Formats: sequence, structure tokens, C-alpha cells
Amino acid sequence: MLHKNKIPHLKVIAFDADDTLFVNEPYFQETEHKFCALMEDYLSHQGISQELFKIEIENLSLYGYGIKGYILSMIEAAMNISNNTIPLEVIAKIIQYGKELLEKPIELLDGVEETLQALHGKYKLVVATKGDLKDQQSKLHRSGLGHYFHHIEVMSDKQQIDYKKLLGRLDIQAHEFLMIGNSLKSDVLPVLEIGGYAVHIPFHTTWEHEKISHKVEHEHFSSFEKITEVLNNLK
Repeated sequence: MLHKNKIPHLKVIAFDADDTLFVNEPYFQETEHKFCALMEDYLSHQGISQELFKIEIENLSLYGYGIKGYILSMIEAAMNISNNTIPLEVIAKIIQYGKELLEKPIELLDGVEETLQALHGKYKLVVATKGDLKDQQSKLHRSGLGHYFHHIEVMSDKQQIDYKKLLGRLDIQAHEFLMIGNSLKSDVLPVLEIGGYAVHIPFHTTWEHEKISHKVEHEHFSSFEKITEVLNNLK
């Protein structure tokens, strides 16, 4: 469990954005359900979801993470499922679903602003998140949280090398860095591997690609049900 005396040189606290600061994955799931309903004449909902996920993963190296790549993957999945017979009207509908996803309202998660208020001024706070640059900047601006953060890093991925680059830009060492997020795979494991500290705040639903099958145990790792619990463990 984290206590300030265990992180004596802590300088920077980084937060993931989606499903850590504000709601994200449920909106994707809602869109996927609409997409499955749109394509149900061709395949079962389960089959459609599997095809979409397969294409999403194949396209990550090309499009990266984010809604725009998701829209393109839905269109490609629709073409594959329909054997390239999908009407233009259906493609137009998919694009509409994507635009609606980009315009979803920002719903802050419980305790987020309280936590940022308490930590602001005591540590350098940054956002470290994956996704599309324009979309993530827009969401942070609309969230009203932007003024709490010294730096915003929209990362193409969250591997060890990506965190090392972030630490270089912040001019700090790994033991001076704490990452808070909802993904064990992206927000916790690579940070622990480079010598940093990590806190997991689970969200009730997680994208399949972000799931891991093993339990995380590490002296630099803690998991809390609510983000505000971080405050009690940094005092």
C-alpha cells in the first residue's frame, strides 16, 4: 500500500483519462450494440462483435487507439461481414454512430475533481492517456479539468518505451513518478517494469484488449476501489 514515506521523492502524479477521469468504455459498448443491430441480417451479434474486435486489433498498428480508428474498423467489419455488399446507407449510418461517439457528453467519475483539487500544488499533475490527439484534448477541455494539469501526453501506446519518453520530457526519474489508471495492462505493468509507482482504480467494465489474466503483486503497486483513497495514502 502506498504511503508518502514509501515514495520520498515523488514529484509527478499521472492520470489516465478514459474510465479513470471520465466515462468512456460504456459509450463504445453502446455503439457496438447499435452496430450489431445494424448488421444482424448478416451474422449473429456475437459473430459481429468478434469480427469487429479482430479487425480493431489488426488495425491498431495503423490507426492507433481512438474513435476515428474505431469508425474505420466498423466500416471494414461491415464490408467483410457483408462480403462487400453493404449499402452506402449503412456505411453512412456507421459514420453517424462514430460522430455521435465523438460528441458524447463528458461524465466525470466520482471523486475525480476532489482528488485533483487536493493534489494540485503539492505535486506536478499530468494526463497520460492513449487515443486520438484532437479527441482527447477536446474531452479534457470539455471536462473542465484541464487547469489542474501541468502537462498532457496523448500516447500512441503505453509500453515501457512510451513511459520512458514521458519521463524524459518531464525530466524526472522513474522512482519520482506515480501513474493512476483503470488498466492493469497499460497503466500499471509497464510503469512498474521501469521502476515507477502505480495505482489501479478499477472501472466496472474494461475493453477486452486491456485485460490481463494474472494478479499483480509488487511493492510499488496499490489498488483502490475509489480514486479518493489515493489521498489517504499520500498523506
